[in-house]
Amino acid sequence: MIHYDRVMKLNLNCGLIGLPMVGKTTIFNLLTGAGAQTSNFLTGKTETNVGAARVPDARVGYLSGLYHPRKTTYAQIQFSDVPGLVRGSSQGKGVGNQFLNAIRNVDMLAHVVRSFSNPDVPHVDDTINPLRDIETINMELLFADMEIIEKRIERIKSGKKIKKENVLELEVLEKCLQALEEEVSLSRLELSPEEKLVLKNYSFLTEKPLMLVINTDEEQFKGNYYPGKEELESYASARKLPILEISGRIEMEISQLPDEDRELFLSDLGIVQSGIDRLARAAYDYLGLISFFTVGDDEVKAWTILKGTEARKAAGKIHSDIERGFIKAEVVKYDDLRQMGSMAKVKEKGMFRLEGKDYLVADGDVINFRFNI
Repeated sequence: MIHYDRVMKLNLNCGLIGLPMVGKTTIFNLLTGAGAQTSNFLTGKTETNVGAARVPDARVGYLSGLYHPRKTTYAQIQFSDVPGLVRGSSQGKGVGNQFLNAIRNVDMLAHVVRSFSNPDVPHVDDTINPLRDIETINMELLFADMEIIEKRIERIKSGKKIKKENVLELEVLEKCLQALEEEVSLSRLELSPEEKLVLKNYSFLTEKPLMLVINTDEEQFKGNYYPGKEELESYASARKLPILEISGRIEMEISQLPDEDRELFLSDLGIVQSGIDRLARAAYDYLGLISFFTVGDDEVKAWTILKGTEARKAAGKIHSDIERGFIKAEVVKYDDLRQMGSMAKVKEKGMFRLEGKDYLVADGDVINFRFNI
């Protein structure tokens, strides 16, 4: 679940997780252009790489071409790439899982799963088995959450008497612990709104939205098949987990081509949009986010909000003064603007509307906020 305050006040953040040697950092670099070091060997590193990725949106490109602003700003997602986990990390094997704290506050997790074979890049478990790898990482996330819960339960019970305000918390935590012990992620646990409120500040990893990113080789990508695909799709379907297939190797080749050759390369492979663009877009959509736009000679900008956000709250995304002094929102639909070709023609045809503070902003709204402070 995404909390409104996080989306409004901070960048959307997605944590990249997975075993070592699955292509996580390569995908991170392709998303962010960060140039973080990758290695074909287990280095034991514990640093988390952080960088921002642009959310592709053809509407921003069109508006920029229409207004020729000094600056064009796309919506962004911040990606955090944590070092690879291994089986037993939660018990201190490998470099442990202490760095998982770095992604406690992310909005969602993208689990990069390896399906490609490459003798120069050994698999940590020697063989390629995507479903096994998914279950390995899931267990480490379960154990990480269990450790936090067990410590908190012990702290609550250590007093001479359980405080009144801790009674419900203890009850909910014990319910969560039982689910984790039965290998059930907290995202699949049915909780009442009151129980969910108790967990709000814990940021449990198994409670976060999760997406599976399958890193294929070129032949697998072209053939739309990899070993274990049917079993993995069945597993994901039962848990309502989205799956995205990407070939990190192909994406790297695309990124190194001159701009004029990239579209030709994509076309030859039958790719409408690069996998990296699809990943950024899928993460954005999966979290129930939309964009509204502000336009002008200075800047064309996409602003990120949750679906169902009211106009006054959306104004606060730009500046708290605009939210506080909100009067009206001048709203034009992107499709109408695209069809008419100019704001003047939109207004001439009566497609321009004034909306109040309770108006629910729609994806693609082009908005100018009237305010007074």
